[in-house]
Amino acid sequence: METNIVINKPSPKFQDVSIAPMHTTEHIINQTMIRLFGCSRSISAHIERKKSKLDYRLAACPTEEEIEKLEEAVNEVIARQLPVTTEFITQEEAQGRFDLERLPDGASETVRVVKVGDYDECLCIGVHVENTSEIGTFKIISHDWDEEAKRWRMRFKLV
Repeated sequence: METNIVINKPSPKFQDVSIAPMHTTEHIINQTMIRLFGCSRSISAHIERKKSKLDYRLAACPTEEEIEKLEEAVNEVIARQLPVTTEFITQEEAQGRFDLERLPDGASETVRVVKVGDYDECLCIGVHVENTSEIGTFKIISHDWDEEAKRWRMRFKLV
């Protein structure tokens, strides 16, 4: 089985072990947003070691209560000490199970699936922690709403 994710070499940033906790948290946040708000995964992400930001397309700005619920839910998942595993499948097997729109041109026939326990799974080329117990505590440090774009941006850190 071919194990290259894409023909083009992945960005070194995605292979930076120092962002593994943040990147794994991104997966958990995305699934939590889907479950709480019925939206899709983030439309834009900027993941760094100290703080990160994610953008979501939503119908309305989340209330402070909803934002607190999001933070609590993400931390509950982290506290479950879930294993983070990978598997390789063909694009044909991924069809209907994952959004293949974001695959780059020249992606190989084999894609990598990252699973956070039984909570989330998605296609990804990045480095992750082995267990959510390695993450720490998720904290939303700020957020803003763009009414015209219907975009909610959150900035977060791990403590």
